[in-house]
Amino acid sequence: MPKTTPLMTRTPVGTRTIGPLGALLREWLPGQRWFAGKDRPVTDLRLLSMTELYPGCLHVLIQAGHQSVPPPVGAAPTGDCYQLLLGLQQHLSPRLGRAMIGRVAEGPLAGYTVYDALQDPRSTQLLLERMRHPGALGPLVFEAHPEAPPVPAGLAPRLLEAEQSNTSLVYGDAFILKVFRRIQAGVNPDLEVPVALAGQGCAQVPAPVAWFRTTHPQEATLGVLQPFLPDASDGWTLALDALGRGDDFTTEAHALGRATAEVHLALAAAFPLGPEGENGPLAAAMTERLEAAAHHVAALRPYVPGLRTAFAALGSCDPGPPAQRIHGDLHLGQVLRAGREWFVIDFEGEPSRPLAERCSAHSPVRDIAGMLRSFDYAARQRRPWRPEWARRCREAFCAGYAARAGWDPRKKHALLRAHETDRAVYEVLYEARHRPDWLAVPMAAIERLAVRGG
Repeated sequence: MPKTTPLMTRTPVGTRTIGPLGALLREWLPGQRWFAGKDRPVTDLRLLSMTELYPGCLHVLIQAGHQSVPPPVGAAPTGDCYQLLLGLQQHLSPRLGRAMIGRVAEGPLAGYTVYDALQDPRSTQLLLERMRHPGALGPLVFEAHPEAPPVPAGLAPRLLEAEQSNTSLVYGDAFILKVFRRIQAGVNPDLEVPVALAGQGCAQVPAPVAWFRTTHPQEATLGVLQPFLPDASDGWTLALDALGRGDDFTTEAHALGRATAEVHLALAAAFPLGPEGENGPLAAAMTERLEAAAHHVAALRPYVPGLRTAFAALGSCDPGPPAQRIHGDLHLGQVLRAGREWFVIDFEGEPSRPLAERCSAHSPVRDIAGMLRSFDYAARQRRPWRPEWARRCREAFCAGYAARAGWDPRKKHALLRAHETDRAVYEVLYEARHRPDWLAVPMAAIERLAVRGG
């Protein structure tokens, strides 16, 4: 392997084009779990930045465009920005066969095989070494939390295989590094929120140890290193295990509700509260999302009149607690249980939504509704379906939340029904597009919410 990569030595910053590498990436990107444009052909790729992280590995930010018509002359290209770590070898090791992107036939990289370096243990060990030593490397900046203990050297990496919108690596069962794939300008909430909650002494959220970011083409968070909980299990797995054994899950759900309230209280203290709830604009936005979903999913249309009543009821109900920073995508897969304690993780929110929206204030009832829907999803994974199991979990979760928060979500019935309906509508659209076999799960909730009102 040469000391420097040919592409880095032949094309100056600011004038690089992606060249022959683009054809390989256009084929490879749509097959990745984290790529958002699977249903749209990639029409163009624009290289935003390229940094040699170490010999044989390039850190790359690219912009993927899906325009059917080229933009006007002089107009700025549009598209999603993605982070890649590309390994380069003239002869790829057989153990990296799954990581292969392709072999470059011409240009400065001719003869090199390009692969996803995040699947290469040697590359990910070197990435951790960069994070152990804060400093800058071109536009890349590596930083550490001033109160965090030093990260030991020599921790063995392993790639987590679970489906997700980012790539996560565990080092020595001591730390977990989340590498964001879809990049938006600004501080990622999965860094901003845990740092703020650590300042509040919130024990339910692991505090970041180190992170890295880019300053070009815009300031953006690229990855976050946090403590790993090796003996923890996620809430989804625990719930399914309980269902499989025929066990009750209400004790765990009650404790989870209490932990969720703890996190909400810490979020309210760490970030300025939003305005008092205004249900008119909220109802209008929910109704608009319903109409859009019904346009795409025919099965939803018979229930639209009943679902509208959930949103119309917001006009005369208690506005509920003030808007505040929330998790934004809370469900059983976003919580971990270690011993007797629950931990809340993954504050990134929905990566497809604009960063400003994910950082804005919302009613904490939105998070509660997300978790209640998750209990329904879990109950539908076992046959025969056990709706009473889900109902008891929902009641226990709300009771646990009320015991710590000082207010009971069940007493905000109209607000809770509206948020749960809004979540179920989102689920219907998602399942219809991505997992049609799962569509019956949210449709069961749609029938309950439209016909019986909750």
